[in-house]
Amino acid sequence: MWNLFEKIADYMVFNILHLPISEANWKKILQFFKFAIVGVSNTLIAYVVYVILVKLGFYYLLASVISFLVSVINAYYWNNKYVFQSETNTPWFIVLIRTIIAYAGTGLILNNVLLYLWVDVLDIAALLAPIINIFITTPINFLVNKYWAFKKK
Repeated sequence: MWNLFEKIADYMVFNILHLPISEANWKKILQFFKFAIVGVSNTLIAYVVYVILVKLGFYYLLASVISFLVSVINAYYWNNKYVFQSETNTPWFIVLIRTIIAYAGTGLILNNVLLYLWVDVLDIAALLAPIINIFITTPINFLVNKYWAFKKK
């Protein structure tokens, strides 16, 4: 799947847009897009878990914590397998711990602080607030994962 994605992206950038990009920079761009694809699927999973739990009567912050735990395991698997796989030779359990910490910073702490702000302070709907958070936490999460959790040794 990734090879097809890369071929389509190559064609679009080099043949249609005629943008000169170095191979090193192109690899970074593709890596971010892979991260974004994993992030979208991860976000959908987390959001579905969150909505189900809220609809079942869970307090929204508890639902957020549980959906975080599900999403961080999903994120670790796909980021390790497809996005950052060739960048580290660190043992998998260390990378998993770093991933949990990285996602805890953006996906749990920052996300819940922002949820509280949106829902309790600004009175934004509890089901809309996580969508707003995506635009804030995703770029931060990519940088933390790339340069710390999956960093080259």
